[in-house]
Amino acid sequence: MTVEPIDPASPAPSDFIRDIVAQHVAEKRYPKIITRFPPEPNGYLHIGHAKAICIDFGIARENNGQCNLRMDDTNPAKEEVEYVDAIVTDVKWLIAGWADHCLGFKPKGATPAAQTVNGRPDYHLAAASPGSGLADAEPFFASHYFDALYAFAVKLIEQGRAYVCDLSAKDTDDYRGAPDRPGRNSPFRDRSVAENLDLFARMKAGEFPDGARSLRAKIDMAAPNMWLRDPLLYRIRHTAHHQTGDAWCIYPLYDYAHCLSDYIEGVTHSLCSLEFTDHRPLYDWILESLALPRPLPHQYEFSKLRPTYTLVSKRKLIHLVTEGVSAGWLSGWDDPRMPTISGIRRRGVPASAVRRFAIGAGVTKFISTTEIAVFEHAIREELNTLAQRRLAVLKPVKLVLTNLAAGEIIACTATNNPQDETPTTRTVHLTREIFIESDDFAEVPPPKYFRLKPGGEVRLKYACIIRCDEVVKDAAGAVTELRCTADLTTRAGEPNSDRKVKGTIHWVSATECVDAEVRLYDRLFAVPEPDADGDFLKHINPHSLEVVTAKLEPSLKGATTEQYFQFERLGYFVLDPKDAQPARLVFNRTISLKDTWAKAPGGK
Repeated sequence: MTVEPIDPASPAPSDFIRDIVAQHVAEKRYPKIITRFPPEPNGYLHIGHAKAICIDFGIARENNGQCNLRMDDTNPAKEEVEYVDAIVTDVKWLIAGWADHCLGFKPKGATPAAQTVNGRPDYHLAAASPGSGLADAEPFFASHYFDALYAFAVKLIEQGRAYVCDLSAKDTDDYRGAPDRPGRNSPFRDRSVAENLDLFARMKAGEFPDGARSLRAKIDMAAPNMWLRDPLLYRIRHTAHHQTGDAWCIYPLYDYAHCLSDYIEGVTHSLCSLEFTDHRPLYDWILESLALPRPLPHQYEFSKLRPTYTLVSKRKLIHLVTEGVSAGWLSGWDDPRMPTISGIRRRGVPASAVRRFAIGAGVTKFISTTEIAVFEHAIREELNTLAQRRLAVLKPVKLVLTNLAAGEIIACTATNNPQDETPTTRTVHLTREIFIESDDFAEVPPPKYFRLKPGGEVRLKYACIIRCDEVVKDAAGAVTELRCTADLTTRAGEPNSDRKVKGTIHWVSATECVDAEVRLYDRLFAVPEPDADGDFLKHINPHSLEVVTAKLEPSLKGATTEQYFQFERLGYFVLDPKDAQPARLVFNRTISLKDTWAKAPGGK
């Protein structure tokens, strides 16, 4: 999609993290501000991740710094190359034209290189470089640091700060205690340094089965913070890794790998969601225990973005996709109803609208939810500026202008986008037979109905006023045709062009229009908090998708996936990037023109 970046001249957001960074810049504490966005490739990114991306890349952008996209891929059993590729695509799309110049990446195939700084080992990526272009950007991988992480673990063992433990996973949990009572020391806690080094090397060599042994930090089994009660650093997993293959059978735990990966990459400000607040003391303990050359990274936490009518849990989204695809009502991770970045992109939401929403949510330490209507407003605001206007009829009924001859064509001038500084126009053809929206006619109209009715008048947008003279029905009583008279003197430039009627409706020529499949998407869930009772599947909105065969003005036959359209009076639409073909137009509704959710079936 074409990206309309946020105005680079607009003032940067203000929040407590940016205040901290500004102070560090003023103090010249770091040569360069470096942040990172470190998803685990065990699922697709969702709208909640957009906030973290905008914070991480935004702070780097505002301080002429660098933000590294890093895969924290330390659990190969749940990670896949598909997820890596999807994450890279999503991040590039979201930051393109806005913060791609501060994207840190490494040359393809580069691995960590060791050097000595102040007499101690220090690890940096070979030729890491920001801003050389999105096309060739390769993400960082925690798995590429496995040699360095192993060496650091050996150092902790040599210092007497880590030991090999033979407790099972269940016994490890039992020994850890609970928040209201201290834990117990493992019976293997006092092994000698020599024995621990030998066992750890044999773990690496593959001598032991999964779960037989683990490497744990030696901290304090009575610590009030449960994360400091001799946490696991390494576990045995005889599982091939999507980056390292079968080279390793022991893998570092996230908390151990995370802080050291930050250090290896020179990250200065490690920004996380609030759930990692209790992990920060362990983050600091590992870095301090290794006596690494300064400066060290520091972790800061902020609240997640949690929109209503949405799930922002990877685990639950995996379950949603599995159930939805198998049942046939969901097409996959990029289904346009999904809150994933790929689904949002496929639905036609501009990256600028996602950024507008994520940045506008603010950065706080307060857990709260954000109304999805705020996101929908941001989408409409962006598309109102970006979208070209076109005529389309979703649920057509034929209308015959009886005073036009068969084959007669009347050229009408239509505006492409009134929001442009210099709006352009195109020509649409009024013909004897046209289609109008079935909802724009009522044989027995309700009060204050200003659209077409028997004997009533409306204006055809860009054309003229018409009067309904006759209603034709089939044997079952269904309306098949409306016969009307066109007042051609009310066209633009004609003597009666200023004659007023209360209703204006859209239309397309029946002889020139093109058919298209149009998918009318709506919110996937019918309640604001779909997981409040733990059973989100029962809250699926049964009206989240309606598929119609629509009639479109002929100019849309040449539409591309790079274009945004407003189907006048109906909503914003894009060509589906997966299913549309030159001979088969498929459009997705991104969003309606107005928030009609309160009145819709299944709405609040």
